[in-house]
Amino acid sequence: MITDRRSLLKAVVAGALGGTAAVLLATGARARPHSRPVPSSGEELPLVGLGSWITFNVGDDQRALDGSAAVIAAFFEAGGRLIDSSPMYASSQPTIGYGLRKSGYPAQLFSAEKVWTSSGSAGAGQIAQTRDHWGVRGFDLLQIHNLVAWQDHLETLRTLKAAGQIRYIGITTSHGRRHELCAKIMATEAIDFVQFTYNMADRQAEQRLLPLARDRGLAVIINRPYQRGALIRRLSRSPLPVWAADTGAASWPQFLLKFIISHPAVTCAIPATSQVAHVRENMAVATGPLPDARLRQRMVDYVAGL
Repeated sequence: MITDRRSLLKAVVAGALGGTAAVLLATGARARPHSRPVPSSGEELPLVGLGSWITFNVGDDQRALDGSAAVIAAFFEAGGRLIDSSPMYASSQPTIGYGLRKSGYPAQLFSAEKVWTSSGSAGAGQIAQTRDHWGVRGFDLLQIHNLVAWQDHLETLRTLKAAGQIRYIGITTSHGRRHELCAKIMATEAIDFVQFTYNMADRQAEQRLLPLARDRGLAVIINRPYQRGALIRRLSRSPLPVWAADTGAASWPQFLLKFIISHPAVTCAIPATSQVAHVRENMAVATGPLPDARLRQRMVDYVAGL
């Protein structure tokens, strides 16, 4: 008899995926997540990462800190690599540092951070403080958060990259804002990553940013995949389509995330969560089948009709 949420989730996902993935889930073995290469280097990153906005902003609440550390441990256990944060996310950075210490700083970690200050001269100091919060010597990726003072910070990031303190440079935007400026930077500056919002309700990126990223050889990180949960809450009032198993999804969060990571220009999506069961559910999305173009359109049409 299935007696808890974890067992229920495992059984449902196994039934939806079938075949080898079902056997792996049923036996407790873990399928490794699908990955895509960073275009500028060829380094492979799993299609699902871990965001930290709001969920890891727990201050000094010891119970919440331990809960966040458990999420981070489960993320790595499921084959995750990329963890993303920002100085804007308040205590999320030291929370990540706490979780990484408890996990022993796994070698697979891909650290993605941001600089977020209107003062170009303050960027280097902020980045140094962020390193202290994480407890790392350098970052894999440093991004300019919401393009704030982007010209000044880009010079700082280039200097740090040349010194070997970061490996990749990127820019970010969210909520559909600043797409024009984002596209201009993507088209003219030497960067490695771009991060923006893309989900079934926010699809503007399909028109320009996603094609441009592919043309320019930029890795793409997707934020706000669930609109801070609003998209899940809205769709949960309706049933999944009977053909959802064809996508490899067994729940609305998985359905939504499958749509995002199946876009060929997307490198990694970064859902945030404070629940171990949810991070495992998210990571399972990166295993099994990915919808093709025809099935993606069917997913769009179904959601549009609700």
